[in-house]
Amino acid sequence: MMDERNISRYDFDSSYTQGMLTLNQYISRTFGWMFVGLMITFLLAAVLSISGTVYYLFAIPYILPILLIAEVAVVLIMSAGIQKRSVGVTRVLFAVYSILNGVVFSAYFLVYDVINLISIFGLTALFFGAFALYGRFTKVDLSKLRPLLIGGLIFLLIAGLLTLFIDLTTLERVICMVGIVVFLCFTAYDTQKIKANYEFFYGDEVTLQKASIYSALQLYLDFINLFLYLLRFLGRNSRR
Repeated sequence: MMDERNISRYDFDSSYTQGMLTLNQYISRTFGWMFVGLMITFLLAAVLSISGTVYYLFAIPYILPILLIAEVAVVLIMSAGIQKRSVGVTRVLFAVYSILNGVVFSAYFLVYDVINLISIFGLTALFFGAFALYGRFTKVDLSKLRPLLIGGLIFLLIAGLLTLFIDLTTLERVICMVGIVVFLCFTAYDTQKIKANYEFFYGDEVTLQKASIYSALQLYLDFINLFLYLLRFLGRNSRR
């Protein structure tokens, strides 16, 4: 039994696994799901843009708020009742979110040069990968960062709301830098949480699979938000 093994939260020995995925395999599959979600989003966005379908989609009244509300609803559904929901439904919800975000992202192909989008995507992957590796191998308990990360999110949310009513152009780069730092730290934090989930749900294969998809969603959101803040910080002068 798990409670007989005296497992340390941040020194979990994957050799304890018997007939199940090792820790490294579990983490790899979680990142694999995140990668699938990203590919769905960016390929769909590119297809909608290249085909011109994006013009018809965004001509629909209130389409953007509808899409954003749908995205929030999917995230809330995925976050609630993980024990009661099947693995298949969890995967479908993750795919639906990736598709919805792909529709939203198609607009970026109309605003930024494709070369710029690709280069910043690559830069995002580089930064994301470095902090994910740190979260995977560090012995430091990153859960202590949670209050600071939540504070950073609140700051970004308030700044986003204020830009609807006040011209914050002079603070744009500061806001972007805060966003970049926050989501880089979230990347390391959420990567470490995968290890904690593996230990906590060990022995419950079904719940482990669902926790893996949910972790993939968190990493997906970290990547997407990091990409957007880097795009705002580095790609502002490339607008058509």
